Amino acid sequence: MVASLTQQDVIRLLSEPSPALRAEIADKVAVNLSGVSLAPREVTLAQDIVRLLARDLATEVRAALSLGLRHSRNLPHDVAVKLAADIDAVALPLLADNLVLTDDDLIEIVRHGSSPKQVTIASRPNLTETVSGALITHAGEPAVVALMANKTANIDEDSLNHAVTRFAESDPVKQAMVMRHSLPITVSERLVSLVSTELQAHLVKVHALSPAAAADIVLASREHAIIHLSLGSSEEDLQRMVTQMHHNGRLTPSLMLRALCTGDIAFFEASMAVRGDIPLANAQVLIHEPSRRGLDALYRKATLPQSLFAAVRAAVDVVAETGFDGNARDLERFRARVISRVLTLVDTVDPSDADYLIDKLGDILVHAPTPAGENQSGQLAELTG
Repeated sequence: MVASLTQQDVIRLLSEPSPALRAEIADKVAVNLSGVSLAPREVTLAQDIVRLLARDLATEVRAALSLGLRHSRNLPHDVAVKLAADIDAVALPLLADNLVLTDDDLIEIVRHGSSPKQVTIASRPNLTETVSGALITHAGEPAVVALMANKTANIDEDSLNHAVTRFAESDPVKQAMVMRHSLPITVSERLVSLVSTELQAHLVKVHALSPAAAADIVLASREHAIIHLSLGSSEEDLQRMVTQMHHNGRLTPSLMLRALCTGDIAFFEASMAVRGDIPLANAQVLIHEPSRRGLDALYRKATLPQSLFAAVRAAVDVVAETGFDGNARDLERFRARVISRVLTLVDTVDPSDADYLIDKLGDILVHAPTPAGENQSGQLAELTG
């Protein structure tokens, strides 16, 4: 335990040429100034010595002072600013969590300080939106990655959007953003087109997205799994994904309907099982039971809106009616039939879902090959049977 500071220490400090001894005194000063029961005279004495030590030419002395005072609320503000502006070896301990430094102090260092200083500030607990915004605007990639990984940092929506714009080409920044505990929907949807398939899946599972964006991501990733089924599509992975989406409130009736209508029966089945809290095998039996009484019962147990049941039943009926003959256009034919059938029930389908399905039907017509002499009406008739 370091002894209390005395007047003799002050005399030694002024006359001692040894940096090692001055560093020892700096450590003693720091311990004293960090104390909670100092008399006013003792605080004043320690602060005067701190001001002397902060101007010491020996780096080890200033570094000892910064390290010892990093948690001190009695550190004079002018000394805190001086130490924070010092070289990295001196400044970083203080920048990590000292509470004497103000937001304005931190922003100034972000603007003009080194990358290690920016990273250290970005990792501070409970950063304000103002400091976070300055980091996103002025700091380099390493600091912004650290900021996004900082779970206690407060970052407003405008700053997050600015980060997407400024670091659109930075995979580390985008990955750190996706992994944050929450993101505004505007930010999530901008990230969708900029990140990998794996990160898109995480956005769907954890963050807020519009039903259209979420459906497109799920369908794209699931379609890839279906196409590569021979390589081994993991039912367990799908179940985990759907379970996490449900836990985070992302497994919406709209998304389930859109997945069903565009061909991802496995996703729909897994979703019904999770929402109905029954084994997947049981859900599959109930969904495809010919009378549809099982589907009705499971639908109610899954607490899905009754207004959508007619559309869901129509889609399941088409699943039962449509055979796959192995032709290249099987999936397009299936999707066109389901969507066309569901769109006859527009009174029971939310307008946004209807718009989405109309767009998907248009995509099928645009991308499906058209034989010479066949118009789009004939193509639709062929696809929908």
